[in-house]
Amino acid sequence: MKVAIMTDSNSGITQEEGKRLGIRVVPMPFTINGEEYLEDITLNQEQFYEMLLNDAEVSTAQPSVGFINSIWDEMLEEYDQIVYIPMSSGLSTTCESTMVSAKANYQGKVFVVDNQRISVTQRQSVLDAIELANKGYSGEEIEKKLLEIKMQSDIFIMVNTLKYLKKGGRITPAAAAAGKMLNLKPVLLIKGEKLDKFRMLNRTLGNAKRIMIDACKACVEGYLKDIDGRVDNIHLEIAYSGTDKTNALEFAKMIKEEFPLIKEEIAIYPLSLSVSCHIGDGALAMAVCKAMPENW
Repeated sequence: MKVAIMTDSNSGITQEEGKRLGIRVVPMPFTINGEEYLEDITLNQEQFYEMLLNDAEVSTAQPSVGFINSIWDEMLEEYDQIVYIPMSSGLSTTCESTMVSAKANYQGKVFVVDNQRISVTQRQSVLDAIELANKGYSGEEIEKKLLEIKMQSDIFIMVNTLKYLKKGGRITPAAAAAGKMLNLKPVLLIKGEKLDKFRMLNRTLGNAKRIMIDACKACVEGYLKDIDGRVDNIHLEIAYSGTDKTNALEFAKMIKEEFPLIKEEIAIYPLSLSVSCHIGDGALAMAVCKAMPENW
């Protein structure tokens, strides 16, 4: 059985990388100053941040179900089944609407995985799905296995500006004004269905890095260790917004020293533009994710 893997650009996987991996990546649509764009097709990272920093009116949208169905129809000419891994249903309506379509029109052929991830943890789910497909698992089996481990990850994000949290209604104008005056750089948490507050009263980048490392250590040595008694089978990843990678590279060196048991390199990726719309330029994130069980 030939099983195809499909995701969206919220995973941070580019169109070029998708081709190398042998998967399909649905580009997320944006409206900027009234004009529509598609991530990584008619809008790249540099163009996006240039417009964002020039106070362009930026909003995210969702790909239509009809558009995604047309991709499924095309892929099913070559493959027997499709595993589609979109961004978390708690952050977008795309997941739920495509699940409904798959069950109604593609029963047994398309499996939409609502494993409630985004960015680098969504990317890891895609890589896991590719590995499982290469081992001969069916679409239904891959979906079940990804759902088994869906909550075994966390993302901590330092926000460099409160402007976009205020704009999105996540903090009040009064809180944003106070935070700007105090130069706060809060740390947020993405786990499961939502972007949530983690440590709001933080004022420096250095302290934010310490907060994120300590939080990930607590995850690794806590609930992730409880799964199988191990702390070495962990993926550690960094994500950042903007076009300057300097802070991310320095952070990777710091993490490597703090987690000596983790042998793999610390992966560094840009945040997807959909996430950056809500947190702005200059953000830095650290993600922790349990590796797939070896006995699968």
